[in-house]
Amino acid sequence: SAESYLNAAGVATELLQSDSLEEICEAANASDADIFVSIHCNAAEAEEANGTETWAFAGSYRGSMLANCIQSQLVDTLDTTDRGVKIATPGVNGLYVLTNTAMPAVLVELAFITNPGDEAILANAQDALARAVARGITDYEQLILGGK
Repeated sequence: SAESYLNAAGVATELLQSDSLEEICEAANASDADIFVSIHCNAAEAEEANGTETWAFAGSYRGSMLANCIQSQLVDTLDTTDRGVKIATPGVNGLYVLTNTAMPAVLVELAFITNPGDEAILANAQDALARAVARGITDYEQLILGGK
């Protein structure tokens, strides 16, 4: 899991899971975490839709940095279609977990569960996915700590 790779690298983690996005955000904000990473599988009616995308909150420089680090690692590792880093804007396409967390936050769409090729990656490359997310987080950490 990404958690085990991060813990091995000396990064403290806290996993949050709930059907309530409000509860997730409240727990994240109460945790005093440095970052928030929400991991998902994408879906679309069009079976040909594929690839990896990572969302950051509009105006969050560190969130965008984190999104770029994770996106780069995922695309480079898995050779998925690079759908890029997307910006969530409140009132337009604001994603709840990005607009209601106090720390730099990203929402990662690993791949499309509705695309046969992407589904195979999701099913067969879980360890590579976990390592790529963890490396993206540690890349971000190095950028931030290197900037101090």
